[in-house]
Amino acid sequence: MTENEYWFCLKHHTVEGTDGCKNADRLGPYASSEEASRALEKVQERNEAWDNDPDWNDSGPGSGDGLTDGTPDS
Repeated sequence: MTENEYWFCLKHHTVEGTDGCKNADRLGPYASSEEASRALEKVQERNEAWDNDPDWNDSGPGSGDGLTDGTPDS
């Protein structure tokens, strides 16, 4: 760890330095306080991108984990 690392605390919704809440309650580390403050926005952006990625979209034909009948999708 370096002294210039920051985390976003999910419990308190604040940016923290190295001396903060336990890592299970944080996102990061981030290189700057500003980047850490955008952690939830970044999560939202990534979720939307993944939800709309045709390679990972589960709502189309042939989608799913392939285990509904016990065999993988081919």
